[in-house]
Amino acid sequence: MSKNADEHCIKERLEQLRCHFTWALLIADTEMPDLENRILDEIEFLDTKYNAGIHNLLAYVKHLKGQNEEALESLKKAEELIQQEQADRSHLRSLVTWGNYAWVYYHMGRLAEAQTYLDRVENTCKKCGNGSRYRIECPEMDCEEGWALLKCGGQNYEQAKACFEKALEVDPENPEFSTGYAITVYRLDGFTKETQTNGLSLQPLRQAVRLNPEDVYIKVLLALKLQDVGKEAEGEKYIEEALASKSSQTYVFQYVGRFYRRKGSLDKALQFLKKALQATPTSAFLHHQIGLCYRVQVSQIKRATSSQPRRQDRENVNRMIKSAIFHLDSAVKQKPTFAVAYIHLASMYIEAGDYGTAEDAYQKALSIKPLEEDREQEIHFHYGRFQEFQRKSEVDAITHYLKAIKIEKASYARNKSIDSLEKLALKKFHRNALDVEGLSLLGFIHKLKGEMNEALEYYERALRLAVNSEL
Repeated sequence: MSKNADEHCIKERLEQLRCHFTWALLIADTEMPDLENRILDEIEFLDTKYNAGIHNLLAYVKHLKGQNEEALESLKKAEELIQQEQADRSHLRSLVTWGNYAWVYYHMGRLAEAQTYLDRVENTCKKCGNGSRYRIECPEMDCEEGWALLKCGGQNYEQAKACFEKALEVDPENPEFSTGYAITVYRLDGFTKETQTNGLSLQPLRQAVRLNPEDVYIKVLLALKLQDVGKEAEGEKYIEEALASKSSQTYVFQYVGRFYRRKGSLDKALQFLKKALQATPTSAFLHHQIGLCYRVQVSQIKRATSSQPRRQDRENVNRMIKSAIFHLDSAVKQKPTFAVAYIHLASMYIEAGDYGTAEDAYQKALSIKPLEEDREQEIHFHYGRFQEFQRKSEVDAITHYLKAIKIEKASYARNKSIDSLEKLALKKFHRNALDVEGLSLLGFIHKLKGEMNEALEYYERALRLAVNSEL
């Protein structure tokens, strides 16, 4: 058989495997540095029983960067950990690692070694009485796929959730499956203001804590979810339990910092966030959280001084604005797809009076592809306000409020855009009752609210004016 034919046969077998190369993990090129940093931080600082998967993911990232020798080193580490951690079911866990080995060797042109690992997969599938030569259906494989999808960002979360659900159907009391599912649902909850307070992840998180009583990472997530649903005092008990442990301290500190930021204890929050940042200086999450603390402190001083801070207060505000900008800018440099961080960064440039750089931040946020619908609505809403109040451009403000509204997903940002558009339309109407655009916008707003009679009245008035102006 020719080398090309041999290569083609191996490729066909490789595509049947269940591993990182066949799971369609969605990773944008711009997200790669942040993903690699998060993986390396997790390897160094997160104390977990489920370590092999993260080394497999690191191997895949190394391959994507063209570093196949380093990928092989990561796979070797994964294999060692599987033998230590999962001795009873190691042959099933090893299928993912062997599949990744086969793919890496294939890309290196080392076909004989790729075939060696394909043979290992095939032999294990035969022993399990599986119908397929190169893939097996079992909850452990679903779990491995779930973890990989979860680590690779928000666009993969729904698929990750489906994987963990499938695994839990087979073994509902499995601690690892339960942990993966709880974290995934928690992440999905956090996408919008509406889902954040719905408590869907509360029961899965409680279940995961019950099955993993020593896992402080899952405890701090439960604390944050309890805070989301108005049970802050109960959440703080879990925060205290997590702090009493010496396990995963860097991870604990970053989520404790977030808890206290949301509680309003900003100095305490900054203390924990800065400790975590010392260990993980490239963390986009931590830079964002610290930036938000300074942003709130700016608002507090301005509120206390009726937006007219003087002398020492003015100096403090300027210092905090600079600190907020530094950390929020660091966050988007580490993670160029961090849309909400761009919104917060723009707001700080507005505070500094630097509208040109605020404009740049909004444009970078709008250029991110793909964007979740609710995040796109949020950017258009804030950019619309920037156009209305800083740029004094009603035309551009209306354009962006409408863009947010025309994305029909129900969200906080869409509702706020409707309110802002209505206020702007009323302003135009009161300034000039014969303003066709103002009347048309008011008709549109009433139509959105289901008030069809009022909508029709405004549309008819606008139409009459438009016709008369053409006569």
